[in-house]
Amino acid sequence: MRSLVTGATGFTGGHLARALARRGHPVRALVRNIARASALQAAGVELAAGDLRDRGSLATAMNGVDVVYHIAAIYRQAGLSAETYRAVNATAVRDVVAAAARAGAQRVVHCSTVGVHGDVEHPPANEDAPLKPGDIYQETKLEGERLARETGVRSRIEVTIARPSGIYGPGDRRLLKLFRGVARGRFPMLGSGEIYYHLTYIDDLVEGFRLCGEQPAAANSTYILAGGEVTTLNELVRQIAQAAGVKPPRLHLPVWPFWIAGAVCEAVCAPFGVEPPLYRRRVDFYTKSRAFDISRARRELGYAPQVPLGDGIRRTLDWYRVQGWIR
Repeated sequence: MRSLVTGATGFTGGHLARALARRGHPVRALVRNIARASALQAAGVELAAGDLRDRGSLATAMNGVDVVYHIAAIYRQAGLSAETYRAVNATAVRDVVAAAARAGAQRVVHCSTVGVHGDVEHPPANEDAPLKPGDIYQETKLEGERLARETGVRSRIEVTIARPSGIYGPGDRRLLKLFRGVARGRFPMLGSGEIYYHLTYIDDLVEGFRLCGEQPAAANSTYILAGGEVTTLNELVRQIAQAAGVKPPRLHLPVWPFWIAGAVCEAVCAPFGVEPPLYRRRVDFYTKSRAFDISRARRELGYAPQVPLGDGIRRTLDWYRVQGWIR
């Protein structure tokens, strides 16, 4: 099957494109700057120059493709307008699905996020749990899901929605602050630490995406893709500390002063488009449970996470050390 991957210059899309190429699949990547994608080309990935918001380049990239893995998105960035998030995370999703249908592709696998469920009140949450996005990123990802489905029905192309939980592994930097803080003995623990935290190792996620693209049962369905283990935040931090050879933090501070400080920082920094040193979403990390049920993906796709949490933590920590980010 010939595949197109969007977002292939990013962490998740890059791992997916290279994994498909290693399996012998013809893989094409839609990239804005070919000069910056030489590593993909060296891995056997064909490059197509273009942009999600350029329908002409979308049509060219889709030519002869069987499955489109739409991974590209705008994650949380300071100073971006709601319109910018919506243009990439929602409107462009509609255009990708429509272009794939016109090109004769069979299926689009759209990468969403478990964040569309918001704070999970009754963990573990499955795909039918209430949808309660909590910020503009999650809101536009949910809108992207809706547009993908509607366009799929209208254009008569299969659409599969994948909702990953927290992604980590070599190449990721979003959890660097957590790993580095714990490894240096400077990670602040706010609240009890007994909320749930559910990670997904990148290799397991990539396999889940492949199954979403290839399994007949996945057509027009939605799947949560997450790791095989759910831990509390306390246990996650303990395992990172153990891998780093340090003692886990013992001091737990109250949440509310930091939440108020985050609100103030956001209010001061927002007019200037500056990333606040502290914001409420970072505080929410300590208070919102994230635990998910992957039974549907196991049952219908044969999805079976292979990387134990402890192994994934060690591999990720080793990679951070190689990069010189943790000593």
